Amino acid sequence: MATSSLHAESINLCQTTTNSSSNLTPMKSIPLSDELLGTFVPIAVYWIYSGIYVMLGDLNQYRLHTKAEEDKKNVVSKTTVVKGVLVQQAQQAFQIAVSLLLFTFMSGEGGVVLPQPSTPVIILQFIVAMVVMDTWQYFMHRFMHVNKFLYKHIHSKHHTLVVPYAFGALYNHPLEGLILDTIGGALSFLISGMTAHTAIFFFSFATIKTVDDHCGLWLPGNLLHVFFNNNSAYHDIHHQLYGTKYNFSQPFFITWDKILGTHMPYSLEKRKEGGFEARPIKKIC
Repeated sequence: MATSSLHAESINLCQTTTNSSSNLTPMKSIPLSDELLGTFVPIAVYWIYSGIYVMLGDLNQYRLHTKAEEDKKNVVSKTTVVKGVLVQQAQQAFQIAVSLLLFTFMSGEGGVVLPQPSTPVIILQFIVAMVVMDTWQYFMHRFMHVNKFLYKHIHSKHHTLVVPYAFGALYNHPLEGLILDTIGGALSFLISGMTAHTAIFFFSFATIKTVDDHCGLWLPGNLLHVFFNNNSAYHDIHHQLYGTKYNFSQPFFITWDKILGTHMPYSLEKRKEGGFEARPIKKIC
């Protein structure tokens, strides 16, 4: 009798435990949407790719400027540069997140994942986005040089790095980051019609290209130098004190420079002490 009672109590206890377990609310994981990844993956790519350049060391035989020249001409410390880039990236991430929330709220399409188009369409969207970004950044970048107020108070911050290096690529005034990068990226995304998933790869690629253009090195076998005339040597001309009226195009092509007469071709000469020097071919006006 006692055994039967004990057995019944055990069954009741098991049932109670089972019911309690079934009523527990399962822990929800934080969804990693493509929009969220598109915001933060390029930031991670920036530091990973520029970090690779840091780990490669000085590579004096491939530098476009000597280390002594970098220390002499650059008027800000690398610690200041890292802090400045982090501030800009935090601001941009916040701006993008707010924009995405507003867009989702206004469109009423939250949670809807658009299907990926065919590969040829994605390639076309990439090309359109590259052209849009180049066009926006050329005219905004050039305007920041032409307008003395904007140059003095905003764009000159970027040019404190006369000798560029990889992790200083986005060392900009926050307002410049908003105008050139955030708005330029939004226009590229919207006009190309790419999905948020495709945008992860596009903005990551644009980040890699921007870092590479500022790396200050001319490395053999660099595929970005093979496929793009807009490269580290081309952009280095612009960063020099004599070159601020030329080579505004960024980050992909040099088309607008050629069309509007701001293209400065260069020759790449070997320095006696090692490395290379990008020298303008045309007469500086």
